[in-house]
Amino acid sequence: MTSPLRLTQTANEAEITVFFQKSAGQWRSERRYYTLPEGETKEMVSMITIRFLEPGCAELQKLAQLHDLPDTVSLMFGAEVFWNSTDKLKGRQESQGSTLFGVLGNILYRDRGFATSKPITAEYHFANSETLCLRTEYNGSVFEEELKLIGNKYRTRQTIISRAGEQLMIGQYLEKRIDNLDI
Repeated sequence: MTSPLRLTQTANEAEITVFFQKSAGQWRSERRYYTLPEGETKEMVSMITIRFLEPGCAELQKLAQLHDLPDTVSLMFGAEVFWNSTDKLKGRQESQGSTLFGVLGNILYRDRGFATSKPITAEYHFANSETLCLRTEYNGSVFEEELKLIGNKYRTRQTIISRAGEQLMIGQYLEKRIDNLDI
């Protein structure tokens, strides 16, 4: 007999696999960041490429090593994300880079965080099959993120950054698919 806990994990693993597969491709992301409490806004446009990572690939093995996971533990699958961001109003490049994501159970492993270059983890759950919710904590800050697939062509995201129970920033994103990647 299978325990209810194992059934829940299997359902979560299936949902996040499909979510990552549906997210693979190229996206144009329009972002607006609100700094609180002042309300100062910053608008960005990012070009994002998401590549689905199969179990056992070199990138996931590297990510597992960064997190000091035992050799007997393998990340189930993941994604590699590349971005190039431009300040929408000033027209100048703000940042570019890449990050790795790997999944094991209800934990999302990353090679870097939003505000750190060190490896971090996030807990995830699904509000529904199209809406992934993440919670990440490090350096006294909490990052709560919701990513929602809307059909095959759109995603919305919202990030709330807090410290000591006070919200510091809200990021809102509308992402439009440019191209699918058959990787």
